[in-house]
Amino acid sequence: MANLSKIQFIKKAGLIACFFLLSFFQTQAADDPWKFSEEINRAYLLVLNLQPDKALEILNRVNNPSERLYKMYVQSLSETVDILITEDDKKFELLEAHFKERLQSLEPLPDSPEKLFLKAELNLQRGFNLLNLNQNIGAVLAIRRAYNETQSCLKKYPQFIPIKKTSGVIQVMLGSVPDKYHWFISLLGMRGSVTTGQKQLHELRTSESSLRLEATILYFTVKGFINQQFSEAAKGILDCLHDQPDNRLILFLAINMLTKDAQSEKSLELISTLDKNNRGLQMHYIDYLRGEALVNKGEYNAAILAYRKFIDGYRSQSFKKDAYYKISLCYWLLGNVAEAKTYFEKAKTVGREQSDPDKYAASQLAENKFPNAKLLKVRFFTDGGYYKEAQVASLDINYTELKTLKEQTEYFYRKARLEHKLNELPLARINYLETIKLSGDNPWYFAPNSALQLGYIYRDQNDDVNAKKYFELALSYKKHEYKNSIDSKARSALDQLKTK
Repeated sequence: MANLSKIQFIKKAGLIACFFLLSFFQTQAADDPWKFSEEINRAYLLVLNLQPDKALEILNRVNNPSERLYKMYVQSLSETVDILITEDDKKFELLEAHFKERLQSLEPLPDSPEKLFLKAELNLQRGFNLLNLNQNIGAVLAIRRAYNETQSCLKKYPQFIPIKKTSGVIQVMLGSVPDKYHWFISLLGMRGSVTTGQKQLHELRTSESSLRLEATILYFTVKGFINQQFSEAAKGILDCLHDQPDNRLILFLAINMLTKDAQSEKSLELISTLDKNNRGLQMHYIDYLRGEALVNKGEYNAAILAYRKFIDGYRSQSFKKDAYYKISLCYWLLGNVAEAKTYFEKAKTVGREQSDPDKYAASQLAENKFPNAKLLKVRFFTDGGYYKEAQVASLDINYTELKTLKEQTEYFYRKARLEHKLNELPLARINYLETIKLSGDNPWYFAPNSALQLGYIYRDQNDDVNAKKYFELALSYKKHEYKNSIDSKARSALDQLKTK
């Protein structure tokens, strides 16, 4: 079931964001899309602005029988949003009861695309809630039910455009499952393709449906988190933000995408905007992203405060191991060895190892030593888009002083990453290849990610033969800290090449 950590798309930088994107679209038919009344639409927009309590106040006043299905969907979405943010188990128990009531109320209705759509959406929402609570078996079964309802709707009502959203979501999820779990997905009778999912989402976003904005957000989120096309994804999300400047969900997604696109400075600007727009549910995960941006910028004391605030406010155990580890690294870079060791040891005992950052932190903690500080600075500056600072920091590294094979390998990897970001592609290719050569069979992510990045370089140059070669090489590495995510990205890229 570990594949489900990938299905989350980045749990929190990831799960919260992605659930909204994956489950909040309402529609009805290709030529008759769902159109909310003014009152339902106000509630719906409040849910998307992470104000579920205010949304439910409005929904409780809606009694028109013709709006029953709309109200049911937005109510379920509102409760789900609340749970995903607060991670309150007691609220989940209430939603479980409501979920059963809603499905039972749908059963007597005559067969229709709307009925199948709602059943699929409710099961998909339930699957994400179970996933968030680490009830993985229940989550898989709920998603399977959503998959079956979706396939039935596609077969019976192929012109029903809203189901393209649900199908697109599930196709992307299943298409990004690691190879070693394909047997399990096949056993359950499910198949997926990221490319197919994107096409379905594109069909919705270019339709006349009132859900074009949401479909567009999801489309670019997939481009970023799955396809690694972060620049295009960030631009798409920022265009959405231009049209909806006060939407807290879009702000949250923009911050995530900019952070991934090495735009920490812009990310910090939007975090400041979100701080001022604090109505509704508290988003403690934003403090983790704040810490990430600040550590990339080299403001280590401020980053420590952000990570501590995240740890204190966030109820889940995910990302906490990484947060404690990052605090120890901040102290390490500040030269405070005593505090660095204290948090290093604390990181070993907290959190869980499900998200990729937590897995990577655990692997580094297991080595029981701090990383090379000079290489670490280059890494952070590069990740944040502070390329001049990264270049200066790299000049401070004397290769002959690097004593271990891992440090020597990382040296070429960091050079390649910086050169890639600066679009110095010939140099980047040379250093990616040197990284792969030096890594050998060691379980470090440097080589598989180098292969993945080489694949992207050749893909963008329309050299499909070499792109395929390196994407397959990325998949061939059997054990490393980011295997699930790198495998998913490589498989998605191969799928796109095949379709091309």
